[in-house]
Amino acid sequence: MASGRAHDRATCLLALPFGLLWWPWLGALGVGCAGLGFLLGGLLLSPDLDTRSNPTRRWGALRLLWWPYRRLLRHRSLLSHSPVLGSAGRLAYLGGLVLLGATALQPLGLGSPAEVLTAAQALWRQHQPQLLSLLAGIEASSWLHLIQDGDPMPRRWR
Repeated sequence: MASGRAHDRATCLLALPFGLLWWPWLGALGVGCAGLGFLLGGLLLSPDLDTRSNPTRRWGALRLLWWPYRRLLRHRSLLSHSPVLGSAGRLAYLGGLVLLGATALQPLGLGSPAEVLTAAQALWRQHQPQLLSLLAGIEASSWLHLIQDGDPMPRRWR
């Protein structure tokens, strides 16, 4: 299993090369989105959010948002350290927090959860290729993390 520092170094070294893979289809914007997704996935949305880790600390005061996630999932569980399912779970958790926040702030006149979902759908329709490259970057950085830990499959699957 790699150290947090090794994960961070590999993420930073491979973000640009991963982004450049998207150049032929999406140009410079695709490179930026894919590279940014790779960095976000490795540094902020890491599979290690299920522990007290560097990615958790990087959230600053907002790291408290990840406390329920950490309490619900065992480290290296199927839901945190598996290909596709791990990243999808973290993104769904974050999306749920956004909708919960919209619900809590709605009485103050800020957007309702329905308005947030409508805005997200519009964003998806307008920028689907770029968002796909961003999501691919998040997932690729997760795979890098899992491979560095020695196996992309959780222990339970062995």
